[in-house]
Amino acid sequence: MLRRLAKSIGWIAAAAVGLGITLALIVWIAFIPSRKEPPYTLTATWGGPGNAPGQLNDPNGIAVRGNRVYVADSRNHRVQIFDRQGNYQGQIAVGTDGLKPSARPMNLNIAGGKLYVADYWNDVVQVYSLDGGAPTLIETLGSKASSPKGAHFRSPGGASALPNGDIVVADFYNQRVQILTPQGQLIHQIGKTGHKAYISGGGFNYPTDVAVNSSNGTIYVADGYNDRIQEFTPEGRFIRKWGGPFGMNIKGSFNGWFRTVTSVAVGPQGNVFAVDEENYRVQKFTPQGRFLTAFGTPSKGAGYTEEAVAVAADGTVYTTNLSTNQVQVWKPARSR
Repeated sequence: MLRRLAKSIGWIAAAAVGLGITLALIVWIAFIPSRKEPPYTLTATWGGPGNAPGQLNDPNGIAVRGNRVYVADSRNHRVQIFDRQGNYQGQIAVGTDGLKPSARPMNLNIAGGKLYVADYWNDVVQVYSLDGGAPTLIETLGSKASSPKGAHFRSPGGASALPNGDIVVADFYNQRVQILTPQGQLIHQIGKTGHKAYISGGGFNYPTDVAVNSSNGTIYVADGYNDRIQEFTPEGRFIRKWGGPFGMNIKGSFNGWFRTVTSVAVGPQGNVFAVDEENYRVQKFTPQGRFLTAFGTPSKGAGYTEEAVAVAADGTVYTTNLSTNQVQVWKPARSR
């Protein structure tokens, strides 16, 4: 009798193990996509810790246009300008026609010939014209309270613009994304002010950045602490979300999963690049969120590596590395 019972228990245990393995395989196949492209190759770095021209202290944002690379040198309270070979060209500093006092620029985006600078400490978004030489300040939007022009933010993480010129802002502590006129009047809000949403689409848990597809106006939001990307129409209507199973705030280090998304950019072919901060990498997706590849720099000590991402017109990827205070240049494998 005891033998039969022991044998039955053995069969049940084996069946349970088999079921567990089967379920794990199903989850792996369904929610952990394989790589469709080879990783990008690191081809150059520049910068380094310090406050002299060309040196960086917490580079939290990056953008590229033509032969110019703009870097948010956050704790040095400036935006530095380099050519694409890493040679220092100038800066946007604190001043009457520049950044506000104690500025902490975060993610940078360029749209329609304008540079959008999200100033995390001063609760403003500044807009600079890039036409005609040196960047020229043309608009400062926002404050903690309502400003005369209507926009107000609590630590904006990133801003960009739609093809029609309307401005899109990731309003970090307000748990929302705002769509504004170029003069700062509110058109539409995505998410509920001050309310964290963890599972459903259209709500956020500290949005860190936005990117816009310049050809069709699709908006991509880095939903930072929800470990996912959300996609919206130009009018702010939710389309889809991705990152882990069903984009449901389940963090992980697998392909297509995230552990804190800090920056998002759209490449020349519409592909989406997202910084996966705590996994020390950048992930690349199709415009619809299908995983393509991942690449990055493993951490060699304290601090994160990849923090912000930008993509040039030729497909070259530029990232900022928090651990080394450098800019990194990445090329697709076929470009080696």
